[in-house]
Amino acid sequence: MLKHIPNTITCCNLICGAIAVMYAFRADYSMAFTMIICGAVFDFFDGFAARLLHVSSPVGKELDSLADVVTFGLAPAAIVYALLRELSGDASFIPYVAFLIAAFSALRLAKFNLDTRQTDTFIGLPTPANALFWSALVLNARHWLLNTPHAEWMMIAGVLLSCWCLLAEIPMLALKFKTYGWQGNALRYSFILLSALILIWLGWTGFWLVIVAYVLLSLAANLTRAKKVA
Repeated sequence: MLKHIPNTITCCNLICGAIAVMYAFRADYSMAFTMIICGAVFDFFDGFAARLLHVSSPVGKELDSLADVVTFGLAPAAIVYALLRELSGDASFIPYVAFLIAAFSALRLAKFNLDTRQTDTFIGLPTPANALFWSALVLNARHWLLNTPHAEWMMIAGVLLSCWCLLAEIPMLALKFKTYGWQGNALRYSFILLSALILIWLGWTGFWLVIVAYVLLSLAANLTRAKKVA
């Protein structure tokens, strides 16, 4: 019985992603964002449960990736698609560019499953971070974008940049603690504190700014390491 608990939690993640897609196509960005957050919570606890119960399995690993493709790939793509339809109209081809997010997220997850380097850090932007960025940004900035000329082209540029970040050979911060002291975890604790302050300031929709801070802190850490090596 215990061995089925992690996979059940993973399926809850997938269901949340599917519901998020449904809400996205209805242009209900608030509920779509909420379901992506719920999916992210389930995504955290399925791995936690598997480690706690010592029931990790190859099936669980594959199921986790499939669920993540839906929740953190297709769902944010559907959200961006719905907003681009509002910006450019139903007859335009532009909204379909949003589904590059789904394709590149799937590539990112496949790469992650085969990459043995991603134990202490991520290589490229993690798919949950990308999904939270887009779902929070659309919810937060929709009215501004609808009143901004050529906003659809800004969105497309953002889509292309985020797709590149998903596969970029850039080390990104991973919140994986081997110990809980300040030594060796200063950047992680700094990011957690900064994230808390942003969310207190902007609420849940501030997640887009949290992800921007995450990328910038990761890049700053890479530059610092490079200078020390030099």
